[in-house]
Amino acid sequence: MEGSTASIGPIKVGVITDQTGPLSFMGIANANVAKMVIDDINAKGGLLGRQVDLYLEDSATTDSVAEAAATKLVEQDHVDVIFGGIYSSTRQAIKGPAVVDGKKLYIYPEQYEGQECDPLIFCTGPVPAQQVEPLIPWLMQQTGAKKFYLPSADYIWPHVLNEKVREVATTNGGAIVGEEYFPLDHTDYGETVDRITSSGAEVVFNTIVPPGLGPFLEQLYDSGFTKRGGYLVCTYFEENILDVLPTAHVDGLYSCLDYYQTVSDPFGKELLAHYDELYPGSPKFTGGSACSGLYRGLKLWEAAVNEAGSLDQEDVIKALDHAKIAEGPGGPAEMVPGQHHVRMNMYIAQANHGTFKIVESLGVIDPKECMQGTS
Repeated sequence: MEGSTASIGPIKVGVITDQTGPLSFMGIANANVAKMVIDDINAKGGLLGRQVDLYLEDSATTDSVAEAAATKLVEQDHVDVIFGGIYSSTRQAIKGPAVVDGKKLYIYPEQYEGQECDPLIFCTGPVPAQQVEPLIPWLMQQTGAKKFYLPSADYIWPHVLNEKVREVATTNGGAIVGEEYFPLDHTDYGETVDRITSSGAEVVFNTIVPPGLGPFLEQLYDSGFTKRGGYLVCTYFEENILDVLPTAHVDGLYSCLDYYQTVSDPFGKELLAHYDELYPGSPKFTGGSACSGLYRGLKLWEAAVNEAGSLDQEDVIKALDHAKIAEGPGGPAEMVPGQHHVRMNMYIAQANHGTFKIVESLGVIDPKECMQGTS
């Protein structure tokens, strides 16, 4: 009897996101998406005839807090799956208690550096093969620019992404004229900006993140870099970030993501209208803030659970390995079997007076991540 009671209890979904701290302007949007999708699933009768309960944790833009939240979700709440994390360091903090110790399915929704290759982890945001590989050659061709400077935050994502930038730029006849790394809370970039100017850099490929981001962009803008014809590139930039920075500091910036609000397919418009109705004036539903990846991840997991017909983790993972959604932000999406990463549409966009204008629809791009077993 005990088993049958357990089987009709609620399905438990854990979501960890930065609802306070420097990334709260993104994390709150993630929390909103989680509530929206889970509510929609429940409004249609739940999953496998069971209600889905959301266990939402605030990681406070602090990795130790994220780690404690993951421990709680596994050991106290006994969730069936965990989603969340924006910074790659946060993913690693969640991974310890959730995956390594807890042996729990974990879905990471943010665009990141790639190379996460664990049988229990699925990633639903873009990776370097989907961002840097198409963007750099396109930019060089469009602008004629060849000299790149890489100011960066000092953690895993910028280091790995910059390796890809170097590889793609040099293959296409470009050069890296500077590469620097700073603590996340570093704010004085005067000397760096001087070096950017003296290096003759034509492109600043930025991987500095909040809270250091605003000061860097202000100091770069004040140096006249873009006024002199320099190009600013940042692959994680989307509408929530444009909202928290002075328009002049980011105008003309190029980004490359799986979704922008100006992607105008009917489903995307409907989804955005639904979100805006539920959360008016709240942080926006965007790509770089992991909203699109979280939506996609929840819907791919839902499809996998339905196919598996149970919550048996091994069965869900087998189904998730080839799960597809016909509609989503930016278009349809599917897991590449064996890679645990998503094949999806990608877009190059340019900041234009506080919004992103799509300048190139790249179509469907493969993640090209590591192959692995599905058990």
